[in-house]
Amino acid sequence: MHQHLPIDEVLPSLRRALSERTGAVLVAEPGAGKTTRVPLALLEEPWLQGERILMLEPRRIAARSAARFMAQALGEKVGETVGYRVRLDTQVSAKTRVEVITEGILTRMLQDDPSLDGVGLLIFDEFHERHLHADLGLALAIESQAVLRDDLRILVMSATLEAGPVSGMLGGAPIVESRGRSYPVDTHYLTRRDDARLEQKVARTVITALARHEGDMMVFLPGAGEIRRVQEALTEALRAQSLEGRVNIAPLYGQLSPQAQDAAIAPSGNGSRKVVLATAIAETSLTVEGVRVVIDSGLMRVPRFSPRTGMTRLETMPVSRSSADQRRGRAGRLGPGVCYRLWTEQEQAQLSAHGTPELLDADLAPLALELAVWGAEAAALQWLTPPPVPALNQAADLLKQLGALTAAGALTPHGRLLARSGLHPRFAHMIVQSAPLGLGQTACQLAALLGERDIVRSGPGTGPSSPDLRLRMEMLIQAEGGGKQRLAGRVAQAQVDAAAIQRIREQSEQYMRIFEIGADKETCSEPAQKSIAVTLQDEAQAWSLLAAFAYPDRIAERRADGRYLLRSGRGAAFSQAAAANSPLAQAPYLVALHLDDQGADSRILLAAPIERSMLEQHFAADMAREAHIAWDRTTKSVRARERVRLGALTLKDAQHPAPDAGEVLRALLQGIAQEGLALLPWTKHARQLQARLQFMHGHWPDWPDARDEALLAALEEWLGPHIYGMKSRDDLQKLNVSAVLESMLPWDMRQQLGQEAPTHLVVPSGSRIAIDYSDPERPVLAVRLQEVFGLKETPHVAMGKVPLTLHLLSPAQRPVQVTQDLASFWKTTYFDVKKDLKGRYPKHYWPDDPHEAIATRRTKPQG
Repeated sequence: MHQHLPIDEVLPSLRRALSERTGAVLVAEPGAGKTTRVPLALLEEPWLQGERILMLEPRRIAARSAARFMAQALGEKVGETVGYRVRLDTQVSAKTRVEVITEGILTRMLQDDPSLDGVGLLIFDEFHERHLHADLGLALAIESQAVLRDDLRILVMSATLEAGPVSGMLGGAPIVESRGRSYPVDTHYLTRRDDARLEQKVARTVITALARHEGDMMVFLPGAGEIRRVQEALTEALRAQSLEGRVNIAPLYGQLSPQAQDAAIAPSGNGSRKVVLATAIAETSLTVEGVRVVIDSGLMRVPRFSPRTGMTRLETMPVSRSSADQRRGRAGRLGPGVCYRLWTEQEQAQLSAHGTPELLDADLAPLALELAVWGAEAAALQWLTPPPVPALNQAADLLKQLGALTAAGALTPHGRLLARSGLHPRFAHMIVQSAPLGLGQTACQLAALLGERDIVRSGPGTGPSSPDLRLRMEMLIQAEGGGKQRLAGRVAQAQVDAAAIQRIREQSEQYMRIFEIGADKETCSEPAQKSIAVTLQDEAQAWSLLAAFAYPDRIAERRADGRYLLRSGRGAAFSQAAAANSPLAQAPYLVALHLDDQGADSRILLAAPIERSMLEQHFAADMAREAHIAWDRTTKSVRARERVRLGALTLKDAQHPAPDAGEVLRALLQGIAQEGLALLPWTKHARQLQARLQFMHGHWPDWPDARDEALLAALEEWLGPHIYGMKSRDDLQKLNVSAVLESMLPWDMRQQLGQEAPTHLVVPSGSRIAIDYSDPERPVLAVRLQEVFGLKETPHVAMGKVPLTLHLLSPAQRPVQVTQDLASFWKTTYFDVKKDLKGRYPKHYWPDDPHEAIATRRTKPQG
């Protein structure tokens, strides 16, 4: 006979709700029994019609535990009526009706079959944890229900959730509430802030609690590193208290093997007591038999993604009040308990009420890829919390760099392949790219290494951990019994986490199975390996190349001051210690895999050097070749540089061997526009021609405007064809500017120019005198007075419309009179001028009647 649980009281209401509607929300406090009772209670409902139930659990350990518990309740083994599917571990059969799955598995199932054929009910358990895949899975399931499966039931279950918004997403679904079964928990706070190291505080509190209370303990810590340090400190403390062997310490966190996780939640036996050191993995779902005491550090570690930088960092922060209450509730599941909170009551009042949905702080590249596979924009789906647009845009940019999306944002076949693997797009892309190079196994090892916490232990007396990826890979290879010892000294000095290496080995093998590395159809064959060995020359270069495949946005170039510029445009730098002690800090190019995203320049925590030649070989498609062709005012010439850019990085900047002639011409014209027309080799004749053209333009507007300003504005039209192939001021000196200006005119205008704006005028003395058109309104003829004797009227140009302005000169070429009315001058002013000139130039010829006198270029007329 089954033990009565609080959830049993509301099961009829839940059955009724799901028989009448296709959605429901169940709010049940911890300990109510919802996880293990509800699926079995609904298994024979008429509306289910023999179809399967899929129940989502946020964590693998909870999924396996729930499936095992339900199978035992039926007197069966896991994989019969009740089974589970978690990443790389499946226990189901043809007769399985209830499948407990993790959230990523549901996403994959929906992508493969959006109608979820054969599934009658989807249960989202512990939805209050708000994992990214849970939010995505619910959004996809609601759309599937609306478009393809109006009979599909969706049940959202939670311990601490505002049910109204979820009910609204499900079309106003009924809300069923159940009170949990919890015993009183005596809660202790610190009386004042304790600044001792975390492991010291925890070890001290555990020893105190062991002496005061009965039962097993659960200690909540932010991460695996803290668990390891507390385990070491606690082992010493137990030895000092002569408790060694009577108290078992059991770590419990996500990276542990399933066997180690199962051992942590199993009841303690033989009269010993157990202290479970757990991360937030044990907050909900799991019931650890025998736990009566909870010690809560009050800390959790969450990933924080920055759209500003495109980087994710793990941040240790205080828990929310709801999480703290969940943790405390672990002590009151099976009887009265006690909880030690390692913070003060004042600090308790400052905690936030709830945690932040993962969707708001996570790297959204996997989500963006899943949306592309689904074929929908995020805005088209229903979300309890919509994903932030900046983070989605950042994710799309990364997916484009990985080749998963086109420039327009459409899914590519490569992107579909990455999505099917279930790995983060970075790692999936790296492994896919590695196959043609014969580096598939190495890529799987590297993906597993990067997905694991650092295998190099740092702590008191070990010094700072090296940021060199090669050190980790060599440690991994040496642990496998092979590999050269390039960094042997550093490897020997480092403290290696053997358990982490074992997990990496297992994870790598799982990745190889996913991508069929080593199978006959895999391209990672022996000839390919030999070929790549010739290309890469060194195994370490292969690691760097693979790292660049996974983190193309983190390829970085060293600046003159020792800092680095990332391909994305962000800055990065090594710590002072790393810069002083690691040759890596001198690498011209590297891949910065892990950064802390703090300040203007992120600190580089893990990196690998990479040769520029490898970037040019394997990232050529991403590179932009730019011809920088511009006028150099210093050298008065066009400088042509060829730049090869990878994002913000300049891989090459050299003189262009064959610049585009059209670009050179444009730069030369820009140079002339900047410097002015004085850059051209103007002659007196050319300037006269310019003035004549402007004179004609002033009287006939259809003639070209020849002012300097106008010519500068139209350089390409009148000058461009004549300087094609030139690139400097020296080249321009070869120009015939007069010929260039004449080319602006058709043949008939050239004829008209000679007639209406002649360059010279033949005066009565026979001299050919140049006409000055520098003032287009008043063209000037400067001529000695004696040479125009006998000329009765003022000469005109422009079809007789414009009289020349006569500058009448003395024998010494000095002006004596300016007139546009020569006839009037002869009648009136001439005689006064004659008197003056005769006095100064008595030997020259000054006739009384200039109308009839003979003009002369000499002192007196000849003959």
